[in-house]
Amino acid sequence: MTHAFLTFLLVLSVLAASATMARRLELTPAIVFLIVGIVLAFMPGFPPIEMKPEGVLLLVLPPLIYSAGVSMSWREFKFNLRPIALLAVGCVIFTTCAVAVAVHYMLGLPWGVGFVLGAIVSPPDVIAPLAIARRLGLPHRILVVLEGEGLANDATALILYRFAVMAVSTGAFSLSSAAGSFVAIVICELLFGIAVGWLSLRLRQWAGDPRVEITLSLLTPYLAFWVPEHAGGSGVLATVVAGLYVSWNGPLLISAATRLQGIFFWDFATWLIEGVLFLIVGFETRALVEASKSLPVHDIISAIAITTVIVIVARFIWVFPGAYLPRLLSKRIRAREEPPPWRGIAIVGFTGIRGVVSLAVALALPLTLDNGDPFPHRDLILLVSFGVIFLTVVGIGSTLPFVARVLGVTEYGHFEAKHEREKEIAARRELVAASRKELNRIVKERQLPEGLARFLETRHEMRVRALPDPPAKDGEFTPATRGAIMVREIISIERKLLHKLLREGKITDETRRRIERDLDLEEAVVDNREKNSPL
Repeated sequence: MTHAFLTFLLVLSVLAASATMARRLELTPAIVFLIVGIVLAFMPGFPPIEMKPEGVLLLVLPPLIYSAGVSMSWREFKFNLRPIALLAVGCVIFTTCAVAVAVHYMLGLPWGVGFVLGAIVSPPDVIAPLAIARRLGLPHRILVVLEGEGLANDATALILYRFAVMAVSTGAFSLSSAAGSFVAIVICELLFGIAVGWLSLRLRQWAGDPRVEITLSLLTPYLAFWVPEHAGGSGVLATVVAGLYVSWNGPLLISAATRLQGIFFWDFATWLIEGVLFLIVGFETRALVEASKSLPVHDIISAIAITTVIVIVARFIWVFPGAYLPRLLSKRIRAREEPPPWRGIAIVGFTGIRGVVSLAVALALPLTLDNGDPFPHRDLILLVSFGVIFLTVVGIGSTLPFVARVLGVTEYGHFEAKHEREKEIAARRELVAASRKELNRIVKERQLPEGLARFLETRHEMRVRALPDPPAKDGEFTPATRGAIMVREIISIERKLLHKLLREGKITDETRRRIERDLDLEEAVVDNREKNSPL
């Protein structure tokens, strides 16, 4: 127990150091985590750290999927349902089949093994490409499509994986039976996810305590994931649906205190889990190298190269027809939507980074078949899966910023962010104007005392003065921006004075904490208003 805890502390130390290095070098954290993990795996004296597949699939994956579902907008998910479904279902099935065909005819692997490998490497990761895309400031719709795809594609891949493993293990496969099971799993998980989301919100509303509510929110993804997974489904789709249900229905049912604390908790939890996962993928290198000694190096390199090329090319082959064919075939779509620019489609095609779920699923392969024979080509599947992850994370992850700049997609993203900022300012002004009318009505109808009416009016005037100005030209600061700088400076002065009073014994620590919380909230308000500003 002590050894495991010390190992966990070691991983946290490496994670903090790697994150700091990534920030200093202005690199994508996932790339740094993976490379650092590989380097440490071969350092003499470094303890071997391996990932248990059930630990990722049953313990780590549910909160990641759920938090992504909660942060996803249901309205935007529904509006982009067609491209998301085409990628999360269509592209995953297409890539699985393409890999199976390629490795069967080019490497001589059995069909069943080819489909197992294809199902493992077909779903792009939801973590790394989104992290890179957000840093680049890509257009919002691209981010929504990528996030929606990342939420749902694991469900498709896991269902295909189970069918393929079953076919290899038993030697029997029925396409009609598999298709019927696939539809049944999807429908059941949709309904179960909605039920779990509804139950979670009702229990949290009854609890009325932020700590209990956050605990219930942590239990929600495990309930949504474990029950369908135990029943033979994937669990992923139910967890996504539960998160989307909470995202859509939660704002009016979750208290402000719970929301403030929950945002911090889930932001830290997801960052920690994602970082540790990419580190552990790197740590797995040593065990994979040991497993590779029984295989010819040429076969390993050929299999990795062919599979990597196929998963990248298959995605490009799929995304362009998937974007334009529906418009050619449907007048309704042509009338309702503008055709997407080819540059944006190219970026979507270039974000096929594979991640930890692929490696975890590969590690979960059974050691033997139903008849007791070893699972065919298991070590090769593990090595190819790791090779595809490494090449896509490092190769695509490091070149995606350059490709986005060359295509000019980032410029449109910055323009879109500036336009979104203008709409936000207009919305804030509309809210303030509407609240002013309601304030006048309340004061008049309820005949409030003069002191209370003056207090409410003063609060309203403060909100009016705090409204941000429209975005300024490049290189200029708006009055609101200069005001935010001054507010931070004044808050910093107040913090120093506060700690001086504490050292002099004029206030207690409890008093200092209460005042400090007010200052923190005020500074958080300023940061929130500037967080998404393109200025």
